[in-house]
Amino acid sequence: MTTRILSGALAAVISLGAGAALAEYPEKPVNFIVPWPPGDLEDVITRMIAEDFQARYGVPAAVVNKPGGGGGPFPGAIEVATAPADGYTIGSFVIGVPVVGHQIGIPELTPEKFDPLGIFLTYPFVIAAAGDAPYSTMEELAAYAKENDVALGHFGDPLTPTQVTKAFAVNAGFEWGSDAAFDALDCNTLASGDADVINTTLQLILPCLESVKVLVAITDERISLVPDAPTIGELDPSLNIALWNGLFVTKDTPQDVRDKIIAVASETVMSERAQTVARETGALVYWQNAADSAARIAADIETVGRISELLK
Repeated sequence: MTTRILSGALAAVISLGAGAALAEYPEKPVNFIVPWPPGDLEDVITRMIAEDFQARYGVPAAVVNKPGGGGGPFPGAIEVATAPADGYTIGSFVIGVPVVGHQIGIPELTPEKFDPLGIFLTYPFVIAAAGDAPYSTMEELAAYAKENDVALGHFGDPLTPTQVTKAFAVNAGFEWGSDAAFDALDCNTLASGDADVINTTLQLILPCLESVKVLVAITDERISLVPDAPTIGELDPSLNIALWNGLFVTKDTPQDVRDKIIAVASETVMSERAQTVARETGALVYWQNAADSAARIAADIETVGRISELLK
């Protein structure tokens, strides 16, 4: 009798264990980690994805903002990297995390910890000048800057668009007269003369778009709101790179879990409300699948390496 009871209890435990192991994802709250403060483009789109994830699967899904996502130390990425590989902690990361995060001495991110689920956003970064500037193209700017001091305003040296802007100057044979980081780079920056040329996002200069010159887009393809502005890759193929954002999970995350996240995210970014954000801001909002995203990251690592060599 005792043997039968113990056998039954053991069978029940095994059955419960198997049930737990086979529990279908997701069965508890999911967090999307955004390594930026609330309100920017990646935060807006990631919140749409979280909303749709919750609606599709019936579990709470929240965006958690962990600022520090540009050039390190990447606290949001560290949280994703150190969480269980079960799909309940998902990273919404800018290019810097997968491209350089494992190369700058952060133990939790070394070696590479993440796989892309997909890239979904290219920030509409541009190089712009005042409407009365004595140059209207990057070629004309280069010629002018060889004889005159031109002040550059940007959001900080670690950001990809800043690095690209400075590398373009090296390849074009000129030096910026000065450069400085600003908290805001908008119409007032140019109007006040605080900078002659600014590296900023298009949405920040939309109010004065008719009175500024957009010289180039630091994007993969031309921006619909300024279609005459070439991409940086058109002018210098060696600098063909953009500031993008994508969804990432740690490398041991099961494929069926990945597939469920991808199913929602790929639909969300192509929804009317997400594409409205794209139309209103000049951002590129799309879905690039995991394999193509991985290939893009590999190419970007090479490009970042070339830029780093140029700027030594």
